[in-house]
Amino acid sequence: MQIGSTIPLGRVAGIRIAAHWSAGVTVGLFTWILATYLRGTASTATIWVAAILGALALIGCLLAHELAHSIVAARNGVHVERIVLWLLGGASELADEPRDARTDLRVALVGPGTSLLLGTAAYGAAAVSSVFSPGGPVTATLVWLATVNIVLAVFNMLPGAPLDGGRVVRALLWRRSGDRLRAETTAARIGQFLGVALALLGFAEVLVGGSFGGLWAILLGWFLYTAANSELMLSGLRHRLGDTTIGEIMTPSPAAVAATWTVDDLLHSNLVHTRHRVFPVVDAEGRPHAVLAWADLLRPRTPIQAGTTLAELARPLAPAAIAGTDARVADVIARIVLRPSLDAIAVVDTTGRLAGLVTATDLALVCDRSALGLPTHSAPTAH
Repeated sequence: MQIGSTIPLGRVAGIRIAAHWSAGVTVGLFTWILATYLRGTASTATIWVAAILGALALIGCLLAHELAHSIVAARNGVHVERIVLWLLGGASELADEPRDARTDLRVALVGPGTSLLLGTAAYGAAAVSSVFSPGGPVTATLVWLATVNIVLAVFNMLPGAPLDGGRVVRALLWRRSGDRLRAETTAARIGQFLGVALALLGFAEVLVGGSFGGLWAILLGWFLYTAANSELMLSGLRHRLGDTTIGEIMTPSPAAVAATWTVDDLLHSNLVHTRHRVFPVVDAEGRPHAVLAWADLLRPRTPIQAGTTLAELARPLAPAAIAGTDARVADVIARIVLRPSLDAIAVVDTTGRLAGLVTATDLALVCDRSALGLPTHSAPTAH
C-alpha cells in the first residue's frame, strides 16, 4: 500500500522511514489509553510522562516490526521503498513481491516474531521492575507494552491478507500447489471475510454494549476488507500481465524539459505544438527528478512570471514514479496511482538517464488489453 503526504524521519539500516500525520493521532490515542490504565499508580504528572514515553515506545515497537519485514525482504532480493508510520501502525512499501514461496514465508513470519520477542522482553523487564517498584508506573507501563505487543503479534497472524497471517497462508499454499494466483486469491478472500466479521463485531459492540471502542474494530474491519479487495484485484492483474515490462509499454525518448528552463522558454518552444500534456523534468545530465503538466501552469503553487523556472513549478517525482526498463508493469501498478494528464512514470536506463515515459493512459490501456486477452504491447500514445 502507498501512503502519501509523509514527513521523512531518516534511515535505519539503509531503509527510509517516514511518518504520515495520522501517526500523531495514534500516539495521542495510545497515550490516553495508557494514562487511563496507569491511573492510581502515581501522581498525575508522573502518569502522563509515563504514558507519553510508553506510547512512543510502542511506536518504536511497531517500527521494529516493520523493519524486520523490510530487512528480511531486502536481504532476499526484494527492493524496499520505505517504511511509513500511520494511523493503524506501520507499513512497509515494497517495490515488488517476493519471487518464491520461501522468501514470502520468511518475510511474513519475521514481523510477528519480532513483536512476540519484544513482548517477551518487556514482560521480563516488568518482572525485574516489580522487584523494586511493585505496582508502580514503570512496571505497569512495561506490562502494558508487553501485552499490546503480544496481542499485535497474535492479531497479525490471523490467516487473511493483508495481515502477516494471510501472507503465511499465501506462502504455504503457493509452496504446496505451485499456483501463486490461487494462493493469493484464497488469502485475499479470507481477508475480506475477516474484515466483514471484525466490522460486524464492532457494530455489535457499539449498538449492544454502548462502547465506542467498537469504532476502532469497525475501522480495522473496513481497512482489512478494502485492502484484501485491492490485493484480490492486483493478483488477477499480475496474472494477466505476466512478465510484461515497463520498457515494452513506454513511450521511448519522450519530450522532456530542462529544470533551468523558464516559463517563457517553454511557451516559445516546439512543445506547445505537440499533443503532449505531461513532461518529465531533467537535470543537466538528463536524469529525471520532477514532472510538469500544462495544468501546473494553470494552477501554480507560486505566482508565475516570464522568468519563473520550471523547477519552481514542477512536482518532484516520488521514488515509486521512477522505474527501470526491465521493471514489471504489475509491480509498478501495485505501488503507484497516476492521475490522468498530471502524473507520469519516468523510465530510466542503467545510468539513471531518461529513456521513456509511462502515463495513466498507458497503464489503463495495458490493463484493458490484458483483460480482453489482447497483446499488451501497443503503439505509443500521445500524452
